[in-house]
Amino acid sequence: MPNFQPVQTVRAYQRIVEQIEDALADGSLVPGQRLPSERELVSQFAVSRSTVREALRVLESNGVVRSRPGDPNGPEILPFSQAPLRKQMTRLARVDELTLSELIAFRMIMDGAAIQLASRLRTDEQLVEVEQTLVAMRAAIDVDFAAFSEADVAFHEAVARVSRNSLLQTCNEVVRGVVLSLISDKIAHATNSRALMLESLRHHTEVVEAIRAGNGHAAARLTRQNLYDYYATYVPAPERDPLRALIDD
Repeated sequence: MPNFQPVQTVRAYQRIVEQIEDALADGSLVPGQRLPSERELVSQFAVSRSTVREALRVLESNGVVRSRPGDPNGPEILPFSQAPLRKQMTRLARVDELTLSELIAFRMIMDGAAIQLASRLRTDEQLVEVEQTLVAMRAAIDVDFAAFSEADVAFHEAVARVSRNSLLQTCNEVVRGVVLSLISDKIAHATNSRALMLESLRHHTEVVEAIRAGNGHAAARLTRQNLYDYYATYVPAPERDPLRALIDD
C-alpha cells in the first residue's frame, strides 16, 4: 500500500487570487482597470475582510495589483511586467530539483539563440557597444574575477538587447546569475583563474567576429561550444551528455 500524505485545504484567499488571475488571463480584466472596492469584494466572494486583504496582499506581491486599504476606487490592475516572471524563474532556478547541468544546458540554448539573432539584427552602433564590452573584459583581467564577471555580464546584456526579445533577456539574466552564483567562487579561487579569464575573452572575441560577419549559425555554435568548454568541468561526468548533445553537429 502507498504511504499517503496529509492533504492541505486550499484557503479561501487562494481561490480569490486564482479567480482574479484567471480573469486577467482571459481578458475579462485588463491593466488600468480597477477591481471593486474592498467592501464589494467581501460581498462578491462571500468571505471576511481579512481574507480579501490577504488575497490582495498576494496579488500585490506578485505585481498584479496596487492596493490601498479603504481605497473607495478599488485596487488597480497594473500593467504587465516581467518582474514577477523574473522572480518566479529565479526561485525555480535555485531549487534543488534543477541540476547545474540543466541550468547550463538552458543557458547554452538561450545564449545561442540571442547571439544568432544579434548577428542578424545588430546595427553598427550596437556592434560598437558589444565590442566595447570586450575592451572592459580585457582590462578587468588585471583587476580580479569579480570585475571580469561584471564585464562579462555587460557583454551578454548588450547582446540580449540587440536580440530585440525581452523574454530572452529575462531568461538569460536569471539563469546566468544563478549559474555564476553556484560556481563563481570556484573560478575566482582556481589556481588557473587568470588563464580561464583569458580563454573566456578569446571565446567572446570569436563570437563577436562571427556577429560582425553576420554569420548567425557560426556565432550560435561558437557560443554553445564556449559555454561547454568553460562550464562542463564543473558538471559531474555522467550529467554532461545533454551538454554534449548541444555541441555535436
